[in-house]
Amino acid sequence: MNCKKIFDAIDNLVCEYVSIWEDVCNIESPTNYKKGVDEVGQYFISLANKFGWNIEVFQHNVSGNVICITMNKDAKNPPIAISAHIDTVHPLGSFGKPAVKISNGKIYGPGVMDCKGGAVAGVMAMHALKECGFKDRPIKFLLQSDEENGSKTSKKATINYICKKAEDCIAFLNLEGHEQYFDGKACIERKGILKYEFRVYGKEVHASYCATEGANAIAEASHKIIEIEKIKDSNGITCNVGTIKGGSVSNTVAGECSFEVDIRFATDAQKQWIENLMKEIAEKQFVKGCTTKLNKIGYRVAMELCDRNLSLLNKINVVFENNGLTKLSAGKRNGGSDAADVTAYGIPCIDSLGVKGERAHSTEEEADIDSLAESAKRISSVIYCL
Repeated sequence: MNCKKIFDAIDNLVCEYVSIWEDVCNIESPTNYKKGVDEVGQYFISLANKFGWNIEVFQHNVSGNVICITMNKDAKNPPIAISAHIDTVHPLGSFGKPAVKISNGKIYGPGVMDCKGGAVAGVMAMHALKECGFKDRPIKFLLQSDEENGSKTSKKATINYICKKAEDCIAFLNLEGHEQYFDGKACIERKGILKYEFRVYGKEVHASYCATEGANAIAEASHKIIEIEKIKDSNGITCNVGTIKGGSVSNTVAGECSFEVDIRFATDAQKQWIENLMKEIAEKQFVKGCTTKLNKIGYRVAMELCDRNLSLLNKINVVFENNGLTKLSAGKRNGGSDAADVTAYGIPCIDSLGVKGERAHSTEEEADIDSLAESAKRISSVIYCL
């Protein structure tokens, strides 16, 4: 099936959708700012209303609301889901006013790459398909609201809703952005994430008695951190202690210390191993008189390599090749993603089909404007031809 007519429609929509890209990124929407996240969601609802598409809103009282926009709701062929998240990591005001700037073929601002660019590419692809009269299958456009903290805010309610809405889909295209180094690849593997808090308790005394009566919680925590930081396998498990706080004043033995650990793993077997190791380290006493409480404060499943995702990649590469688009090789990434939950749910999934950029999660986040149309062409060709 030839997509030339659809691709021509996308090329004609570029100026309109770069303006939309600018609009949605100027609406600041850090994960914990429900008002901003919902404002972005409402922007996409307004677009969907203009096209007459079906809209469902999963209301949440803490996280932003999840939006499900469906085109061709009553079509009989199997549906395809496309998804992007509309929350960002940047605190309000990080980019000044206006938040978005465009210069020399690039767009700069909060979420331009991660992941509002993908959301804009998704609706752009649907717009082009509608202009070309496509009515053959339902398209479910799912906008996630608390992806950046692994749906911790909603206690997984948002991503569980998305998986449920997509369970009948033959493909799930996750529209996370990708960096230059990942160009030409499709993500079919991602590491999972475990986050722990260690709370270490000692015994406070005057510093002059530290050798005989005190139990220094900071010293105990330091021994544990050294054990944890030994684990650095780029292809397997990595452990990073990112925050630490403890003690009161320098002339008092610290009675309390806490630190947080971010752990990345590639398989469920590695997850089990690290869970056991964290318990062992927490229970082991290095400084006499100290005790430790271990709290699991975050978890994201790994996107493990599986046959259904490999099969989907092979199928979409046939579509790309037949329509003059570069085939994508299988790739893996270390960061967490909703694609992992979707894969674990049993839905065929390809990740990182959004826009190309650099420096996500920084105040220098940028994306290539030309990559918006490229992403929309990939999305629309899969929907039209698969």
